[in-house]
Amino acid sequence: MNALLQELVPNVIEYFPEMIKALNETFVTVGISGLIASLIGIPLGLILLITSPKHILENKVVYSILSKVINVFRSIPFVILIAAIVPFTRFVVGTTIGVKGALVPLIVGVTPFIARQVEVALQKVDKGVLEAAKAMGSSPLEIIFKVIIPEGLPNIVHAVTISLISLIGFSAMAGSVGGGGLGNFAIQYGYQYFKTDIMVVTVILLLIIVTLVQSIGDYISRKLTH
Repeated sequence: MNALLQELVPNVIEYFPEMIKALNETFVTVGISGLIASLIGIPLGLILLITSPKHILENKVVYSILSKVINVFRSIPFVILIAAIVPFTRFVVGTTIGVKGALVPLIVGVTPFIARQVEVALQKVDKGVLEAAKAMGSSPLEIIFKVIIPEGLPNIVHAVTISLISLIGFSAMAGSVGGGGLGNFAIQYGYQYFKTDIMVVTVILLLIIVTLVQSIGDYISRKLTH
């Protein structure tokens, strides 16, 4: 078995410790940035929903400004975003390379994506339920916390799952410019030295991570569905 692996993926065997380190960096980077981006993006998505036209706290000014800001950040290619916010990244974490240097652009890049996905997810809450809650005299806060969030929770989980999958792709791109993780491993040890087996194994690892995230997200979403 070892001989077969040595023949098929000799460079992966040689750089196995570095690959494991890169894999751990990817998990840490995606985990931390995904958590922080979700804590910011989910409330932003909720605000987008409730301030949208004809909703419970309609506010054209707030919705218009927030929506435009989110659209601007979503429209910037991630590689360009990394370069554009270098001074901000250095100010926040003191570096622009490694895991720490990747966290800030990842959070900035995926938070607008989560916000928009959550807004769309919460729009699927049955409007008849909202109307019934209004008719019963529920306040806006009661509608938000007792109707919208509980009813929309499975869709929120689904939205966050999709966003995390995009975040995994972002993390690989961040690695390609010194952000650490599997992207950096693939570029540094695979692409630059034409070691195809490293590139192939890295892609397979990323596919496995995406599949696991999707499966876990789908499972949680199904469990939360009424």
